[in-house]
This record gives sequence, structure tokens and C-alpha cells, in this order.
Amino acid sequence: MILLVGLQGSGKTTTAAKLARRLKLEQKALGLVAADPYRPAAAEQLRQLGAQIGVPVFGVGDGAVGAQHAAPLHVPDLVRDALREAEAARCRTVIVDTAGRLQIDAELMDELRALKAAAAPREVLLVADGMTGQDAVKIARGFHDGVGLTGVILTKLDGDARGGAALSIHGVTGVPLKYVGVGEKLDALEPFDPARMAGRILGQGDVVALVEKAAATVDVAAARRLEQKARSKRGMDLHDFLVALKQMQAMGPMKQVLGLLPGVNAKALQGIPADDKRLKHVEAIVLSMTAAERADPGILSGSRKLRIARGAGRPAQEVNRLLEQFQQMRKLMKRM
Repeated sequence: MILLVGLQGSGKTTTAAKLARRLKLEQKALGLVAADPYRPAAAEQLRQLGAQIGVPVFGVGDGAVGAQHAAPLHVPDLVRDALREAEAARCRTVIVDTAGRLQIDAELMDELRALKAAAAPREVLLVADGMTGQDAVKIARGFHDGVGLTGVILTKLDGDARGGAALSIHGVTGVPLKYVGVGEKLDALEPFDPARMAGRILGQGDVVALVEKAAATVDVAAARRLEQKARSKRGMDLHDFLVALKQMQAMGPMKQVLGLLPGVNAKALQGIPADDKRLKHVEAIVLSMTAAERADPGILSGSRKLRIARGAGRPAQEVNRLLEQFQQMRKLMKRM
């Protein structure tokens, strides 16, 4: 039984689904419990996320308070009912997504204490927004004093946030940081690694995370074919270029991937034209070419370039710029 607590907007509901997906891969029989009857459609959001990962969701309806309950709402009773349903469904591990508030208040803490007493969770995990900086320390202290935390999950570490609050949260609460959220997708939850977090805080990047990301997303057979093509006399063609582009896109937003490289900080990233929309434009241009044109870009005349530009919905200059960059990349790959 895992109880997730935190303020509104920290990413609790998404984190509940991410954690469920991760534990499901470890052969756990999972269930999710929606315990937030205050936020409109909170339970429906959890149901949709549960459907994506194939995990059942138990708990309250998707209306706001008062819509379905004539009597005063008692969340611990609702959670007890949901836990009985989960047990009947033979769930071995249950993750409870609790309600949040805009700030820590007595009403929230009273409800969480009653919920903890009713459900007797093995873990009480705080879901804290990594973007809040040192404010996360006050939040962690408030929840730890109120309900007694056993761990922390730090979210939203896929942007400029370096996660310096991680050190302070541990210093104040003494509880371990268990996971970090590094993206919006449901697979973007990683176990917390102190050395890698230290490297991130110091601006040293996280090459291990980059390698893991590549290992999880890159098609090894396709990568080998690309390498053989690049080594050959003829070199890569635009079809190979498109395959490489798709491999890069599968790894996530370009700025997030580049941010894992040593020495690339938020300031440096501002000067890099790593626009994911531009990658989509490049893909559209290459897909507007015929197989013969992709295999031999040398046959592209002015009229063919105009046709490709119209097909991709991009200016003709972009087609020319792409072809120049492709030739430069081909030369570089041959030298490498």
C-alpha cells in the first residue's frame, strides 16, 4: 500500500500512473485508487492513465464534491471501500492518489492523517515539484511533520530545474529520495541516483541517463545498418538520414537530450537551435521526396525542389538548407 501526498500541481496523478507502470514491469499485481473527489475529473484522469498502462483503477466517481454525495464526504471510508475492491481483484500492490491543496493547511493534514490511520500504508511518498526550488523544502517539512513521510519523488526535472532542492529535502526530512520524474511520458520515471543528481546540480550533465535513454529507444539493428552505410563508399542517403532523425526523436525533446551532455547548461541551451518543430519540418521535406530522390539527392533540380517544398508546406530555401546540411553531415560521417 503506497500513499502519494503533495500539493496541487506537483504531478501526483501522473506520477501515480508512472509508478504503477514501473512496478508492473517488476511483476507486481497493481491497482490504483482515486482518492481525490475535490478536483473535477481527477478520477477520470487516473482511469485514462490506468487504461494506457493496463492497470485497474478503483475509487470515487469523477464528479466534484456535492455532485454525488448528499451526506458529508468522508474520504477514508471511500478509500477503505476502494481497497476492498482492489483486494477482491487480487491486487498485491495498491497506489493511492490523494487530494492536494494549493498550500498546506490543517484540513488537508487532518484528512491525510485519517487516511493513513484507515489504510495503514507501507509507504507515504511526497510528490514534490522540482521547479519550486527551495520552497520544496518547506513543503517537505510540512508533510513530514504532518503525516510522516517514508520517501520523496521529485518531478519535472526535464526542464531547467537542476534539482538542488533534493539535497535540502533529504537534509530536512532524513527520508530517501526514491524516484525522479524526467518527462511527461509514462515511462519518464527513474530511480534516484545520488551521483547523477550531484552531476546535474554541478552542471556536469548525466551521460549515464543519456546512454540508458538511447539503449531504451534506439533500434540496434537499424543503428548497425546506418553505421555500415556511413562507412561504405557511397555513404548515407536521405532515407538513412530520416531513419537517424526518427531515432533521435524517439529519445525525447532535443533540449532535454542535449541537457544530459557535460558542460551544456540552461544558458548554453538557449543559444542552440534545438527546435523539435524544425525536426518535424525536416521529416516532412524528406517524406515529400520520391525513393529515387532520397537515394540520390544529386538529381534534385530546381523544379523538383519546388515540388518537394509545396508537398512539405515549407519554403524552398528550407529544402536547399537541408540538402546543404545533409552533405556536410555525410562528409563528417565519412571522416569519422
